[in-house]
Amino acid sequence: MGQEHIPKVVIIGGGTGLSVLLRGLKQFPLDITAIVTVADDGGSSGRLRDELNIPPPGDIRNVLAALSDVEPLVEELFQHRFNKGNNLIGHSLGNLILAAMTNITGDFVHAIKEMSTVLNVRGRVLPAANTSVILHAEMEDGTFVSGESKIPFSGKKIKRVFLSPDEIEPLPETIDAIQEADLIIIGPGSLYTSILPNLLVPKIGEEVCKAKAKKVYICNVMTQAGETLNYSASDHVRALYDHMKCTFMDTILVNKEEIPDHIKALYEEELAKPVHYDIENLKALGLQVITDKIVSYENNVIRHDTNKVAKLLYGILQQELT
Repeated sequence: MGQEHIPKVVIIGGGTGLSVLLRGLKQFPLDITAIVTVADDGGSSGRLRDELNIPPPGDIRNVLAALSDVEPLVEELFQHRFNKGNNLIGHSLGNLILAAMTNITGDFVHAIKEMSTVLNVRGRVLPAANTSVILHAEMEDGTFVSGESKIPFSGKKIKRVFLSPDEIEPLPETIDAIQEADLIIIGPGSLYTSILPNLLVPKIGEEVCKAKAKKVYICNVMTQAGETLNYSASDHVRALYDHMKCTFMDTILVNKEEIPDHIKALYEEELAKPVHYDIENLKALGLQVITDKIVSYENNVIRHDTNKVAKLLYGILQQELT
């Protein structure tokens, strides 16, 4: 890759997984655009969303922090969550700052751009829409659940998810980024409540399907009760394809490291277990399967190894552009 071309990478997701991945990717010479869900309705984000009628800032805040290049204390301040005070308890300072900046500028996207400058963010952070959206799920028994935070606790199996209102406009910058990308990364993150709320925004999913860029799906390491109970890797992919009505993935990145028994035991309490990587089924779907040891453990919590995954993705990109 020549000096004149900085590869353009689009990452689509939300939640902790997206932030973890971005901390590794920002170490490489890349033009990064993160497209982040605005379907969150729980916790501090949900309270600010309801009280101030703004898109939920929590996932955006985490991504800004992950891509920031500031002193650790400044990032810690931005991420600080209050544990005292009747009205402050549970709020993070970054959420409050984004809410205040939205009030000052009159626009959520403008607020994100201003905070990106303040935090010296390496890349662009774009909400999937400049308005709040509501995530709904139709369950296999025909019932419906509304609200991103409520869906995983319904105790039922998800048939499909969808958004309201019907008319949701993505940002023009988002569409441009997808069309111009050299690599599009989907995940990691909760399948139904972090990834699909982005792809279901009209035009975003369509543009991802049509995009010429190579598309890589980073599969979750563990299943999630209330979302992907007993799902194999190919079940994750099929759910994405069923919702998008197209087969759009080229490559899937899966973990091949055995999860330690004591970690598995902890996750079993949440009805979560390692995702079964059914390699032959993935290949039958036309996917290139990349397997590697891509997990790390912090305080007995499984995370994707940010540096290892970023290095693998950068290697894929180099192959594409040479």
